[in-house]
Amino acid sequence: MKKLVPVQGRKLIKILCNKFGFQAIRQKGSHVTITNGTIYVTVPLKEIRIGLLGVILRDCGISREEFLKEI
Repeated sequence: MKKLVPVQGRKLIKILCNKFGFQAIRQKGSHVTITNGTIYVTVPLKEIRIGLLGVILRDCGISREEFLKEI
């Protein structure tokens, strides 16, 4: 199994919006809030390390395997 690697916030937002049906609804400073209609998640635009990436994926309801297929 591939491991998660750090990813830039903008790239993560693109992946979540294009592949998993999320859309950006607002930005305040260096944080963007995205939603799929029921789930709201705030993503920083800086480099996201593995720990925070795992938390964001869990909050979005996306497994690591699903996410790694889309990278």
